[in-house]
Amino acid sequence: MASAKLLPAYLLVGPDEVKRDAAIDRLVSRLEASGMATFNLDDRDMTKPQEPDEIIASLCTFPMGSDFRLVILRSCDHLVKAMSEALVSYLAAPSPDTVCLIVADALARNTRLYKAVAKIDAKAVIDCSAKKRWELPAYVQGMASRHGVSISSAAAEELVARAGESTRMLDTQLKKLAAMTGSSSIELADVERYVVRTAEIKPWDFLDAVSARDVARALELYRLLPPKSEVRLLSLLLTRVRELIVAKALDERGQARELASTLGVKDWQVKNHVRWSRLFSMGELVDALRSAVETECALKGSRDSEIAFTTWFVSIAQRSSRVP
Repeated sequence: MASAKLLPAYLLVGPDEVKRDAAIDRLVSRLEASGMATFNLDDRDMTKPQEPDEIIASLCTFPMGSDFRLVILRSCDHLVKAMSEALVSYLAAPSPDTVCLIVADALARNTRLYKAVAKIDAKAVIDCSAKKRWELPAYVQGMASRHGVSISSAAAEELVARAGESTRMLDTQLKKLAAMTGSSSIELADVERYVVRTAEIKPWDFLDAVSARDVARALELYRLLPPKSEVRLLSLLLTRVRELIVAKALDERGQARELASTLGVKDWQVKNHVRWSRLFSMGELVDALRSAVETECALKGSRDSEIAFTTWFVSIAQRSSRVP
């Protein structure tokens, strides 16, 4: 979109608000450079009542004192049929002097509107899909540069853990941190000091802390999980221990790359398993399974289930003098 030649239409599709806003801002800034943005920018919320004829008339209006006109159509996820069909017809022969920017959280590829935009050019559809949880820390590090700062990987991990997966929220927190720290680099201590935890703790974060043998982190996350969830956590952690046993066995055979296919999962779901398995001896992992029997009995028949479960997972996470 930053090239000299703009396409007559773009579709920004996906829930990543920061990426969408960045793309919109680039076009608006380019229009503002002409000094005539007031006359050439039409920004509409399509969740509000709109007349198809008015939209098409705006798209067909010639720019004034600028090389292009920009019409932004936001929230085009569920357009009424009359509006959608009007846009499809327009996109079959769009005005070369107008950029129609269609924005949607989701729009199926088999819809006529999606196909009409995609037909214009392969670059007309801009994917703004949500990042996976494991991709977010690196993404946050890239976002930080927009605020003139850098952020360490540990700080980015903690920011995602505390603020959640909304890129808008993460960007807001980065802006706040950049202002409050007064430094060119945001560190873990800064996130811990200035960012209040609002994101719901997920059991996977707890499992990852135990797998990484980070006792302090595991205890912290366990305290934040819903009460009386020990039985479910025991089941999840047992599954994780079994996965680590498989990972270690394959690693020792030089077949670590086969882990995902062996477990029947995606590569990203087990991307750290081999590294974590190397922190344990095979004996430690097998002992964790054996000791789970006694822990499970305690969870089902004792009021001290929290103590029993805590003792068990801490025994797994604590590093021993045994060499894996």
